[in-house]
Amino acid sequence: MKKIIIADDEHKILMSLEYSFKKNGYDVYIARDGTEVLEFLKTMIPDVILLDIMMPNLDGYSTLDNIKQDEKLKDTKVIFLSAKNNPRDIEKGLEMGADAYVTKPYSIKKLMQQIEEMFE
Repeated sequence: MKKIIIADDEHKILMSLEYSFKKNGYDVYIARDGTEVLEFLKTMIPDVILLDIMMPNLDGYSTLDNIKQDEKLKDTKVIFLSAKNNPRDIEKGLEMGADAYVTKPYSIKKLMQQIEEMFE
């Protein structure tokens, strides 16, 4: 079973993504900001991290920076899921090492497909 951390500060987004990924056989962990993601990473290595950029305490960029510094997470796929849809924001996210950048609003079905293709 693939492990996924979903990090977002919007409750409705967390709930719909959690439901969809559980339904598709994922072991789902929920974080409301970057610090909660880093707490999970102390005790587990997920297959995928879905990361919002604009979150309280520790934003998505800073969280990704921390993830990229940890050698044991080198195979973990990180996907930004953000309302920041400016081409410069997308470019920044990918340059920082995100495996993908998906803008809100998004299709859960397409997001799921994109993640599955990363493991083929």
